[in-house]
Amino acid sequence: MSGISFEEIMFTIMSATQDTFKSYMNIDLLAGKVEKKVGAVDSDVTGIVGVAGDRVGYIIFATDKKTAQCVAKELLMVDEADDECIRDAVGELANNIAGVFKTKYHEQYGSVALGLPLVVSGQLRAISEPPDLNEGTSINVQCKGVTIPFTTANGAINIKVMVYM
Repeated sequence: MSGISFEEIMFTIMSATQDTFKSYMNIDLLAGKVEKKVGAVDSDVTGIVGVAGDRVGYIIFATDKKTAQCVAKELLMVDEADDECIRDAVGELANNIAGVFKTKYHEQYGSVALGLPLVVSGQLRAISEPPDLNEGTSINVQCKGVTIPFTTANGAINIKVMVYM
């Protein structure tokens, strides 16, 4: 494997997220402070794409339903976004962000494969955290990696992109 650092991958995912939103929806995203873990995330909709090959991991895209509806309307150019539209839009965004990783690092890593996007709902929490019995469904995730928060200048759109590799 080549000497590409995790930081380079993180910055690639960061710019891929911003570029995807700008080119597909003309939305400027601002990146927030990167957390050096994939921890508990309160999200209504989460898109997960597995990365396989010499570098293995996940790209995870998480957001609340209000943001997911806004993004789905913009991305799919519809007046109203039902659950199916939201699933399609979140899956498409997660897939596009992971696709940038695949395209950029294919030469260095050789065969890089992406799984089909999986779109789920519920709270993400680290495996080491006990479940909150008062909460609804939760999804356990490994806690190594980073979480990158993004927002628009007016705060209308808030997402988190997590990278585990």
